[in-house]
Amino acid sequence: MSQDRTAPDGPTSRRLLTGLIGAGIGPSLSPALHEREARELGLDCTYTRFDLDELDLPAEAVGDLLARARAEGRAGVNVTHPCKQLVIPHLDELSPDAAAIGAVNTVVLDGERAVGHNTDWSGFRDGFVAGLPGVRLDEVVLLGAGGAGAAAAHALLSLGVGTLSVLDVDAARATRLADALAARFGSGRARGGAVADLGRRSAAADGLVHATPVGMAEHPGLPLPAAMLRPELWVAEIVYRPLETPLLRAARARGCRALDGGRMAVHQAAEALRLFSGLEPDPARMLRHLAELVGAETSGADGGAGRVA
Repeated sequence: MSQDRTAPDGPTSRRLLTGLIGAGIGPSLSPALHEREARELGLDCTYTRFDLDELDLPAEAVGDLLARARAEGRAGVNVTHPCKQLVIPHLDELSPDAAAIGAVNTVVLDGERAVGHNTDWSGFRDGFVAGLPGVRLDEVVLLGAGGAGAAAAHALLSLGVGTLSVLDVDAARATRLADALAARFGSGRARGGAVADLGRRSAAADGLVHATPVGMAEHPGLPLPAAMLRPELWVAEIVYRPLETPLLRAARARGCRALDGGRMAVHQAAEALRLFSGLEPDPARMLRHLAELVGAETSGADGGAGRVA
């Protein structure tokens, strides 16, 4: 990490400039989450939104915004929808996991080099291990084959899931993801399919991971019939705004062990902050802060966006 990106800025703090590139990110909680934890670590952090919508820029401008971040002396930026793949040609190097997943959500700017990482997958992994210890992993269903689903799938198979069924409204997309996973993790470890297969696949599964927007404030409702939930099935959620989604309420009411999306959001942010600063954030402290932020948002009737960023 170049020291001039976190140069001394007083007797007890160092200055850290970071940010987020994406579309519609005005409601993002990332600035508050990063800046408060940075202060706990003795850093004076400014985390700036580069909102494509507000700047009236196309997603393809991500390279220009990355160059701007470098010129401003930023240690790095997070990247969210719709730029997680588009940013890749503008990078000098990818971490092995980012290369395998084919998506980048964190770019470290070190000297003249821009290095892409994916902390979504490790965020899901670390949150899952902390929040659902000891669950069975023989058969797992993943609902949603988008960017967050791909990161969760990588984490699940890395954790030793025996067979992962990837289901999506776009069955071809689910099959493409499953084929890529099987090529990395071994034949038979992943299989794709349509949402219509959900009842049959979930009936034989140990767990269900939900990675679609359903349940967010702007996409209310359940992603599957509540009758498919049974006490033996654990349920992990990607959506974190609200922390208590309709799916989680239904799952807990039926006796399922359940994991909210806040843990993934916090652990991916903590890893990004570690990459930017070289320091070790405290995920437990960040989780408490996220709960405060989401709680304040709920009391203010501001649903915001639940995308991991």
